[in-house]
Order: sequence, then structure tokens, then C-alpha cells
Amino acid sequence: MTTVSPRRRREVIDALRRGTVPANGLDLLAVGLERFQPALDAELSAASSGSAVFKAVRGEYGSGKTFFTRHLAERALRQGWATAEVQISETETPLHRLETVYRRITESLRTATVPPSAFRAVLDSWLFTLEADALAAKPALGGGSDHDLTVAVERLLEARLAGVTSKTPAFAQALRGYRAATLAGNAPVADGLAAWIGGQPHVAASVKRVAGLRGDLDHFGAMAFLQGLLTVLKDAGHPGLLVVLDEVETLQRVRGDVRDKALNALRQLIDEVDSGRYPGLYLLITGTPAFFEGPSGLKRLPPLAQRVHTDFTTDARFDNPRAVQVRLPGFDRDSLVALGVKVRDLYADGSAQADRVRSVVDDAYLSDLASAVAGSLGGRIGVAPRVYLKKLVGDVLDRVDQFADFDPRTHYALTVGDAELTDVERNAAHGGADLDAIDLDLPEG
Repeated sequence: MTTVSPRRRREVIDALRRGTVPANGLDLLAVGLERFQPALDAELSAASSGSAVFKAVRGEYGSGKTFFTRHLAERALRQGWATAEVQISETETPLHRLETVYRRITESLRTATVPPSAFRAVLDSWLFTLEADALAAKPALGGGSDHDLTVAVERLLEARLAGVTSKTPAFAQALRGYRAATLAGNAPVADGLAAWIGGQPHVAASVKRVAGLRGDLDHFGAMAFLQGLLTVLKDAGHPGLLVVLDEVETLQRVRGDVRDKALNALRQLIDEVDSGRYPGLYLLITGTPAFFEGPSGLKRLPPLAQRVHTDFTTDARFDNPRAVQVRLPGFDRDSLVALGVKVRDLYADGSAQADRVRSVVDDAYLSDLASAVAGSLGGRIGVAPRVYLKKLVGDVLDRVDQFADFDPRTHYALTVGDAELTDVERNAAHGGADLDAIDLDLPEG
């Protein structure tokens, strides 16, 4: 049996109480993902060895797409990878502006030891590695001048970023300036150049002039900078980078011309992955079936739809986890109860009233609660997991743990108010159609 630290248990339980997906500890809650793990681990291994992977995950709202991606991120982090999760949004992170996507990647970058943003820590780690390698290659530098070491480090920097520099010399240029500013103790310049390398706009012109830079990062520069970031990560000891582009189905609800630009940017990214330009990159997108199959989604750009198409006409139990697109079947009653059992047992293991928690909140009660929550959401079990776990922890388990005479069968009646539901959950509760199926093709211009 896996030993869970009190802190890890508390973080998971606290997140469920808030109705959010835990940032860590998802292996403790995984239900039904076992069939994907061998294929995912093989893909991580291939990317670690210098390949690149693109994968799409489809599922209805509530099927566990966010859980799936964060569970994969945990597996990647345990293997030394860096990860980044980017929420696609028309206003905050439009997919057709890859310079913004790149910036969000650096802002959300994390490693096993450094939370977001780990970007600056990765840069410093890489420069330290360059210096160590330069000294190892030329032992005599140990007694030489700082100038000799600087020259050796810059030669290594140029050599390792040669593939990036040939197309975008500004990346290596900025790194040289960043190192010089760091060594000189010039924090404002170092901070500004790190921000510029990370894709941040509005860096002072005076800072950019120090490194001989002009302007801000654009769409095509961002693609080269992503290549540079992968090189830096690899040399800093991280075998790969997992980038999750979440909620790409929101593209269906933006203006038609913006949607088409975004779909073309996605096609461009996939082609670059396939071409081998991004060794060590695992690019994962999530979306609903309507996004992958509907008229307002990928089908608007046939070349993109063809690249991602996967046959799902067979029984779901024969789905190929190695395919470019995988589907999450979502929760049924049995899997929802199984998830409840995992949460109850995790909670009980950290409770002074463990026996009481397990006996009062038994499997039969977990089944009854699952039915009640699904019933309050129009019988749609597929959108019930978040509400189910939130009610289970905050309304039931917490009370059983704190009040010796509390019996949920007697003292608790499930209530679900509109204010605590997401739009999709609220829509289900009122018997509405799937919001994702509504085509809001707004006028051009």
C-alpha cells in the first residue's frame, strides 16, 4: 500500500473541498486510466530520447480531461521533465498568437523542484551547467582569467544553440546579455532580459539595447524560442517538456476569421512537431467531441482534421491508446463510486476517526450520493464528478469526522444551487442541450 504524507493528503482533500482538480497527488485518485499508462510512458520515453510527440485527448465536459493531463504531468515530472499548462482563451491566450502561447508556457513552466514559474531557475541552471562544462573541457581555466571562462562559455552557448541561432540569433544574444548582467550584478538588466527571453512584452528599450536587441517577440520568433527553450531544458537536466493546450474547444465560440487563424496555427505546430524541429516536446491538446468532429471545430481546416482523425466507430474497450487521438469515456455510476471509495479511504487514513468515517460513509452510501448528485444534474453522471467530490468531502466527510453523532443518512439532504455550478453543470441541471454544440459563428470584422 502506498504511504501518503499528511501534507500530500491535505493538499488533495483541500482541493476537492474547493471543487478543483488537485495540483498534485492525482495518482491517488486515478480511476480508469490504467489502460493509457503503458502507451503514455512509451511516448514520454521516446520524447526523452530526442523524438517529439503530439497527442489529442477528447472527452465531454466532466469526463476528466484536466485530470488526465495533470496526471500525465505528474508522471513526467517524476521522470525529471518540465511541464506547462496553457489555457486557450480568445482574450488572454489566443491560439493564433504563438508569441502569447510561448509566453504562457514560460509563465506556467514547472519542474519537480520549482513551482511556476520555473523559467528563471531553468535559465540559471543552464548557465551553471555551461560554466561547469567549460571548466571540465579546459581544466587550465580553473586558474585562468574570468575573460577566458567567459569566452569558453560563450563558445559553448553558441554551439549548443546553433540550430536556433541560425534562424533566430536574438535568443542566444539575449542569453549572453543575461549572463553578463547576472555576473555584473546588474539586476534590472538581468530581470529585463530574462523577461524578454520569456516572451514578455513591454521590456524597456534601454534594457534591450544592452544586449543589442530590438522589438518584441513575434509569431515566428516564438516558434524558434520554443526550440531554444527545449535545448536549454535538455542541457539543464530535463529530458523533455510537456505542453498542455487546454480548452481548445473554446475556438468554436470565437469569430470565424480568428478561429481559422487559430486552427492554422495548430496545424503549423503539429507539422513542426512531426518535422523533428522540437526534440523533447510532448504537445497535448484537449477538446470535446464536438471540437474534433463538429462543423465549427477541426473540420473547418481539412488538413488539420486529417492529421488528428482517429476511428472511434469500434467499441470503446478496443480504443488504441497509442493513437494520435484518444477518448475518455467519462464516468459511469460504477467508476464514480470507485472514485468516491478512493477519496473516502484517503480521507479516513488521515483522520483520528478512521473507523467511524469508513463505517458511516460506506460503499452503499457513496452509491446513494452518486445517484443523488447525478439526479440533481439531470441524470448526467458524466458531468457529476466535481460536484460529487465537493459534496462528499465538504458536506459529508468533514461532518462525520468532526461530529460524533452526525449521520448523513439522517442529517444531510443533498442540495445543489445554481451559484455553485459551472455553466455546463447548470445547463445539465436544467435539462439543457450541450453548450459545446451551440455554434456561435459571429460576423467577421
